[in-house]
Amino acid sequence: MFDPIVAFFQRVFTAIGRGIGLVVAWLLWPFVAAGNWYRQRSWLLKGPIGLILIGLVLFYGYFIWQTQAWTNFNEDFIDQYKLAERKVPAGSPMSGPGATSTGQSTTGGTANNLAGVATQPMESTPEALAAVQLPAGTVCQTSAIVDVTADLIDFNVNENAWISSMLLYKVGLFGLDWDDTPWLDNKASFQRGVNQAIRRTSVELVDSLGRMRGTSGINNALQSARGNMQFDEETWYFGINPFGPKTPTPSFYRAAMKDLRSFNTSLSKCEAIFDGRSDNLVEFLDRVANDLGNTSAILRERSENHNGGWFDTRADDRFWFAYGQLYGYYGILSAAGADFDNVVAQRGLLPIWTETIKQLRAALRIQPWIISNGEEAGWIMPTHLATMGFYTLRVRSNIVEMRDILAR
Repeated sequence: MFDPIVAFFQRVFTAIGRGIGLVVAWLLWPFVAAGNWYRQRSWLLKGPIGLILIGLVLFYGYFIWQTQAWTNFNEDFIDQYKLAERKVPAGSPMSGPGATSTGQSTTGGTANNLAGVATQPMESTPEALAAVQLPAGTVCQTSAIVDVTADLIDFNVNENAWISSMLLYKVGLFGLDWDDTPWLDNKASFQRGVNQAIRRTSVELVDSLGRMRGTSGINNALQSARGNMQFDEETWYFGINPFGPKTPTPSFYRAAMKDLRSFNTSLSKCEAIFDGRSDNLVEFLDRVANDLGNTSAILRERSENHNGGWFDTRADDRFWFAYGQLYGYYGILSAAGADFDNVVAQRGLLPIWTETIKQLRAALRIQPWIISNGEEAGWIMPTHLATMGFYTLRVRSNIVEMRDILAR
């Protein structure tokens, strides 16, 4: 009685198997034909072609390894800075003739005028600070923001290969942009997210936080760092438009890292200024909030209008960009809490600041193997974009609240 049914399913599965075999044969045919052609050639031709094929295999092997190996990735990387052990805000005297043995600024004298950035942020001006001449041998506190920003650049382009400007990443998969595929683009998106936080911070360092002592003008090292960080993310050693050799993207970012470290060296010698007033912190938080708001809008648009679940090939790009951005701001905002320690304490921001850092760290725990952009009410495919968007909005909400408290 069941024989016709069994025979029917046998025919169905046989047809499916034959179809799969035809697809596989179609995909493998060019390689089989090339192999047959290669075997019929002489060694005079086989040798060079074989070397080229070996080179391509090694080239692609290196590329694939670099896209999958996240060297020194650490969600708790901020712990290495020991920010809680800092005793004075950035730019204030911490040792030497201009400071007491406890690391706090002296009472009276020129050192106290400089430390006025920490004790009376709303009354100190860059012009007054620039006029101060500290005794020789005074050591000032470096900026944790600058330290973390420089190290994030180092992490992006030295400890790891910068994926977006690698030749095989630019070539894509048979001409298809890697960002339009589900493979080999997660690290590139993550790096670009970190880079977005670095770029935003480098602009704020120039515009409001760092100035040259004696002139109140823009610090040259920070100006150079900002310019280098604005360079595009995809330049290789050679380009078509314009045609010719080029300086690759990582070289510009490495130069920016050196510029940032140069600024901190000058700051440690009390030759530069870190203007740690509350109004500058307001401006900085406002820019960060806007940056995160833009990312949240991108996540929301993709989550609401493209519910492809595990088959949405652009969902991983959006997710890992946002993840990288939060990774960068986790370090930078933790550092800002140390650089603006006096402002945070005086304005009663410590509880909400601490909560914001905890929320940033909580977002970094979301590391799914496969990014899914399912419907929010779905029960089969999760919606990782909506989850990341929730954390991004929560962090942004706290930053806006801190900004509003400071602006009162």
